[in-house]
Amino acid sequence: MTREVIFVVARALDGTIAQDGDVPWKIRADLQRFKRLTMGKPMIMGRKTFDSLPGLLPGRRHIVLTRQQGWSAPGAEVAHDAQQALELAGAGDVAVIGGADIFDLFLPLATRLEITEIFENTAGDVFMATPDPKLWRETGREKHHAEKGDPAYAFVTLVRS
Repeated sequence: MTREVIFVVARALDGTIAQDGDVPWKIRADLQRFKRLTMGKPMIMGRKTFDSLPGLLPGRRHIVLTRQQGWSAPGAEVAHDAQQALELAGAGDVAVIGGADIFDLFLPLATRLEITEIFENTAGDVFMATPDPKLWRETGREKHHAEKGDPAYAFVTLVRS
């Protein structure tokens, strides 16, 4: 069986994935989906993404890809290139959770994109390009209306064509 490299990301219509070092939305259903999709999997992330977390997320390994030699943090496994990160992750599926440079680096290896499409233009400061429809095929979409101060959004699953 082939390893799945799964991106888990929330992305606004304008491509925003972060603003001021954090995800601009705290949509409860999105956070629950993130937990469900990453639980039990090693998560590969950049250092800034690791720093933005509220702490270590239980039930998941935290593999931090950084160029900073000597960087360490309790509970983090450190890698300095994509190959090393994948070796640390082992043979099973892996979740790639950001940021933008990490998504760019792993995009050629990605097998599935789990995107929460946020239906607003957020004007953040970290962006992810729209997945190329020639390379990705939508296999699932679950729409949610705006409510309780949260914008409208959709859970979208894309697989490599």
